[in-house]
Amino acid sequence: MMRIIVDLALCQGHGVCESEAPAIFAVSPDHRVTILDESPSEAQRAEVVLAVKYCPTHALTLEEG
Repeated sequence: MMRIIVDLALCQGHGVCESEAPAIFAVSPDHRVTILDESPSEAQRAEVVLAVKYCPTHALTLEEG
């Protein structure tokens, strides 16, 4: 099982996560990310990994558990 963690102090709301995994992330008009599903399914793993990888501020972490 994976779990997504966001560091809001680092997040600048670029929206890369939302473009990579729109079912998992949403970026508000004030440029803050919301995680819609903190523990996504394995079927969504590839999207989540790309969102974490391409976050320009490295605000996202993927924990395995």
